[in-house]
Amino acid sequence: MATPPQASPSPNPDKSPINAASTISPGASRFTPPNLQPDQIACPSIKNPITLTPENGVKTGSPIPHLSTPPGPPVFTSPVRPAVGPFRTSPATPQPLAFSSGSSLPTSSPPHFSNGSVELQQQVPSAMEESVPAGETPCVLFSFHKVMKHKKLANVPSLGFGVLVSPGRETSTGPQVIQRDPHRCPNCGAYSNLYSNILIGSGQWQCVICRNLNGSEDEYVASSKEELRNFPELSSPLVDFIQTGNKRPSYVPVTDSRTSAPVVLVIDECLDEPHLQHLQSSLHAFVNSVPPTTRIGIILYGRTVSVYEFSMESIASADVIPGGTSPTQETLKGLIYGTGIYLSPMHASKEIAHLIFSSLRPYKLNVPEASRDRCLGTAVEVAMAIIQGPFVDMSRGVVKRPGGNSRIIVCAGGPNTYGPGSVPHSYTHPNYPHREKTAVKWMERLGREAHQHNIVIDVLCAGTCPVRVPVLQPLANSSGGVLVLHDDFGEAFGVNLQRASARAAGSHGLLEIRCSDDILVTQVVGPGEQAHIDTHETFKNDISLCIQMLSVEETQCFSISLENKHDIKSDYVFFQFAIQYSNVYQADIARVITIRLPTVDSVSAYLQSVQDEVAAVIIAKRTLLRAKSYSDAIDMQTTIDERVKDIALKFGSQVPKLKLFQFPKEISLLPELLFHLRRGPLLGSIVGHEDERSVLRNLFLNASFDLSLRMISPRCLMHRDGGTFEELPAYDLAMQSDTAVVLDHGTDVFIWLGAELAADEGRSAAALAACRTLAEELTELRFPAPRIFAFKEGSSQARYFVSRLIPAHKDPPYEQEARFPQLRTLTTEQRTKLKSSFIHFDDPSFCVWIRGLKVVPPEPI
Repeated sequence: MATPPQASPSPNPDKSPINAASTISPGASRFTPPNLQPDQIACPSIKNPITLTPENGVKTGSPIPHLSTPPGPPVFTSPVRPAVGPFRTSPATPQPLAFSSGSSLPTSSPPHFSNGSVELQQQVPSAMEESVPAGETPCVLFSFHKVMKHKKLANVPSLGFGVLVSPGRETSTGPQVIQRDPHRCPNCGAYSNLYSNILIGSGQWQCVICRNLNGSEDEYVASSKEELRNFPELSSPLVDFIQTGNKRPSYVPVTDSRTSAPVVLVIDECLDEPHLQHLQSSLHAFVNSVPPTTRIGIILYGRTVSVYEFSMESIASADVIPGGTSPTQETLKGLIYGTGIYLSPMHASKEIAHLIFSSLRPYKLNVPEASRDRCLGTAVEVAMAIIQGPFVDMSRGVVKRPGGNSRIIVCAGGPNTYGPGSVPHSYTHPNYPHREKTAVKWMERLGREAHQHNIVIDVLCAGTCPVRVPVLQPLANSSGGVLVLHDDFGEAFGVNLQRASARAAGSHGLLEIRCSDDILVTQVVGPGEQAHIDTHETFKNDISLCIQMLSVEETQCFSISLENKHDIKSDYVFFQFAIQYSNVYQADIARVITIRLPTVDSVSAYLQSVQDEVAAVIIAKRTLLRAKSYSDAIDMQTTIDERVKDIALKFGSQVPKLKLFQFPKEISLLPELLFHLRRGPLLGSIVGHEDERSVLRNLFLNASFDLSLRMISPRCLMHRDGGTFEELPAYDLAMQSDTAVVLDHGTDVFIWLGAELAADEGRSAAALAACRTLAEELTELRFPAPRIFAFKEGSSQARYFVSRLIPAHKDPPYEQEARFPQLRTLTTEQRTKLKSSFIHFDDPSFCVWIRGLKVVPPEPI
């Protein structure tokens, strides 16, 4: 565990800001000092009808095609379209920070000027002193928009202060791009930015982090402040520098320069016929969706490894390697330097790929699924060797360096039970615990080796056979990939196969976090590990925290917890996040994001600046980090209870003559979000198998704000006649018999049809089509693609839908109406019918739960 250098000792010396990979839970990464936290969520109150907008997903630059052959996702042409105002995108985008005018330097520590002059603070005007743009920075989301000056209040652990950083997230307008080297402070390494004070006569600029005065090689010399606005870094909080120095002297930023990174499919050949048929359909659709310039490789594994080659037209041929041990160097050399072509552009190999997938045959031996020999570890080793070996560009006969990360996608139907990294077929094996521990270490080492070679490994599992998630998870995590479980190899699997290969991934990523001297980073959670000092540039007094990212993708997010080192005396604190990486066009990018937050004395002003949804995600990531097993998850439910009580005690008010505390009205949405977290699939018992819970928790720890928010709190949308949808709180009161409801819970989307609506064939068909269209559009770019379920009221599957809604039907009518105002539109007969439709069970409603904590529930907004 490494601790980031600090100017002063941490108030909690036993805390290390970055959690090691082994500490973060399978799937989060190794860090030492801080923990990452998420963003804010959408208001669960009734919203106006909204337009259909995709969200929570990855942008890849071009739409990802639907599967073109069965079992591709159905494309619905809805007979009903929204007729009212546009759908609000949700989760709601957090409110943008207002970059207020004026620039002030922190005064909590003495300024460090190279010429020793302290008076310059009064003489150096900010370049943007009068007109700082009020803009949105979606890559960085703070849980508070104001910082409490008093250390004791700011560091209350139950509420906490944090920020979510999404290094690879695309912005709607795109960042300002600068094709020159940035100006950096030689003292601390910070970048010049829109809050830097500039001496326009000499071009010197003052660092907002260490307050050193630095030269700009006369670049910032100007006749007026207005001239400085021509420099993007002095006018925008987010800029991208394209490195044009010695590392990339011939770089030309055009699309044609992209050298597509290869994608190698590693496919389980031990499948029964039903699973194989679904897999073949998904693989054929995958081939049709891959861009023509993408190089593809195909490897099958069972007891042996079959490496298919593309040199022979109209023939599916493969070289076979034993799977019982790791391949020798001689074997790999014979493979790589032989005459076979194992990586080929899709435009030259599509026909052969279809032929290979059509030639697959089901498993013939009479052996149970879990007992079949699968040498998954050996197969991945071979795939890595093929990617690393000299691959030939067939069109020109020249070797090119692939842009971004190469990708291995494992299609697994069972556990790794043969060869390196394997476990025994049965859990009852007398040496199983030791074998599993050895296998976990081997898989983690293999994943790290893949990361060193810029290879990301995604593991897509499907079927009914347990895949031993604890063994395979480290392989994906340590390489920067993901592990996803599917019910079968059908629709959702096929979509994820396409999206896994299509999502762009940068490589050689490094995240640098710099804060004003008043702020301490205490924890980081996310897909990375603390960077070794040799991997990044160091400066004389650099106290930044540097994180080596496993990959740079839009779907990822770092949650960073912060604390006050002491009482803050300055009017503002500054944060700078610098992300350095190589993109898919082989350009070295430095993305610099600088944020200034005002400080306040008032508790009310402090609480009013809370972004409830961001705070909920950050709290959830902190909590899930400790929930490594089901018993831990139960303990974390109690932790949520104690957190809500402590917030009410520290920031709320006591009800006169009663031993109850009123939850602060400024953060009224937060407790309901935490109640969803407490009873949902991440901490509750909705998901039955621990493997599935483990995969969800690991996915959540690295997920973007949008997906994290939806995994915590489902979004409920009721279909209305005319094709519009109304957003409602996720309460069971939405289950009205004459309506259809869409419930988006991140990794699962549910479509519920009321019994009265289902009885009308015409209306139910139109409603179902509209709901399916909405579900497809809401999740069009999401990765992993969610499962989409549709069922009728009263069916056995409906219980999965009901369990995710807050059971409010037992609350008094006045509370129901206050928190679910749509009830007021129902007639007395409709309300009676709704009340009689509920089945009694013991789950408490939100109001019952929070009152049980001796806390008065906050009034709904």
